[in-house]
Amino acid sequence: MGRYLAGIAAGLLLTAAALFWWQSKTQAAAEATPRPMPVAAVVDDTLPEGDENAFGAAPPMPASASPASREQRRFARYDRNRDGIITRPEMLSSRTKAFKALDTDGNNLLSFEEWAAATGDRFAAADANKDGKVTPPEFAATAPKPKPKPACRC
Repeated sequence: MGRYLAGIAAGLLLTAAALFWWQSKTQAAAEATPRPMPVAAVVDDTLPEGDENAFGAAPPMPASASPASREQRRFARYDRNRDGIITRPEMLSSRTKAFKALDTDGNNLLSFEEWAAATGDRFAAADANKDGKVTPPEFAATAPKPKPKPACRC
């Protein structure tokens, strides 16, 4: 009988500990969420009240992108379903077009022959004077061209 009571007491203690742990994790997550900062009103008392050209103070300039926001944008490009987690298929999805270009027979398997043919073609295209060597100027010519920025649809 004592073993049963000890088992029940241990189960209740473990359940209570789990509830306290879960509550503290939830509370820590709630405290970690950023809250919007209140916006203070800008009042400019230096200009006369009757002046037609008095518009008040100029708005502040926007801050430049921080490295953290760049990382967040890069993370968001990979996170296709926006769940805050990058899965293996999401990570590899950006390379599927390049893989399909190399997979010439379309069997979803990249054989050594397919890879070697594509690599040989790329080397031949880079070797402008066909001497079997790629010099730094020839290699620089193979750099991808920057994509033009799309026109504004304003």
